[in-house]
Amino acid sequence: MRSALPLSLAVACIVLALPGHREVAVAAETNAAHPHEQGHPQHGSGSSALVSRLELNADGQRWPTDASLRTGMANIRAAFDADHPAIHAGRQTDAQYDALAATIEREVNSIVANCKLAPDADAQLHYVVGDLLQAVSLLRGSDASKTRHDGAHLVHGALKAYGKFFDDPTWTEASGSHDPHEQEHGQDH
Repeated sequence: MRSALPLSLAVACIVLALPGHREVAVAAETNAAHPHEQGHPQHGSGSSALVSRLELNADGQRWPTDASLRTGMANIRAAFDADHPAIHAGRQTDAQYDALAATIEREVNSIVANCKLAPDADAQLHYVVGDLLQAVSLLRGSDASKTRHDGAHLVHGALKAYGKFFDDPTWTEASGSHDPHEQEHGQDH
């Protein structure tokens, strides 16, 4: 019997093997190999999020998007926003986290398969995709040093970064804007 890679891992391997994306692969390998050397995002000791490397284009403008990217990101945002109250209240069950992970994984796979961006925009998008795939893993409870809630925090960061660095006319600041860690750490919600 043949054993297949999980689809998100297969997609990550394909994405990271594309020319010009070695730095994303190195960051992902570093995150996996040295989880204790990273800052814990909610404690403010630094961020290992790939989206922290995003940049605007040479003209200081946000990167263009296409319909498949906008649809996929809107679906991820809708799923996250629907689960946010339970995540924030600490009532999100493992099954609900697993379902959210499955939705995000499905949408990321669709984005990777269908999105047709210019090479520079595509390179920037891989930081968002990398964080979303790492979040899927955390949402499934696969890293004993982090919580599923940490996965939700990573999704939140990817959603905020997408809106800041990608020109999506359907995206609003209010969309996906509530960080599951904000209120518990004394910040306004």
